[in-house]
Amino acid sequence: MRGLLIASLLAIGTLSGVAAALVAHADGPTPRAGTWREIAWPFPRDGWPAGRAFRCDAAACGEAVELYVRPKIGFCNCDSGVADDDEVDRVADLDLISQRFSPLEAGKAVIVAEMAGRARSYDLTMVDGSTHAAIGFALSRRCDLLVAVAQGKGEAANVQRVATEFLGSDNMTRWITVALNGG
Repeated sequence: MRGLLIASLLAIGTLSGVAAALVAHADGPTPRAGTWREIAWPFPRDGWPAGRAFRCDAAACGEAVELYVRPKIGFCNCDSGVADDDEVDRVADLDLISQRFSPLEAGKAVIVAEMAGRARSYDLTMVDGSTHAAIGFALSRRCDLLVAVAQGKGEAANVQRVATEFLGSDNMTRWITVALNGG
């Protein structure tokens, strides 16, 4: 009888765990800031300082996502901030990943890390011919611009969700503040 009770409890526990995993997976995992790891800035030098690059593995973010972020000090219209989607297309560093990108839809006004700007979804055609989803962010604070681009093989909505959550995390918000203050 005792063995039957233990087996029943194990079966219930296992089924509960499976059900919880299926429910969590339905909406996609919610990554914590600690699930992202910093990787080397992969792009050649250009007119702007190198930024920071991060990767979130599929187990934590539902798919592998990479995020590249850097400030562009003094590069924003001091009065109007990020004006439109054309500006996102020009400044968001998508061309560092691939010269072949096309917008999926009109961008949206966003607030990330207490900065207003725009985010826009794109299809990127990589050098090997594969297609990745990307999200370009252009965010302003006074006359300064913070640009970020996230890319992955999955759905653009998921890439944007996990990138926005990470950019808004306490550690990233602190780094963004320091970077935009010239530090």
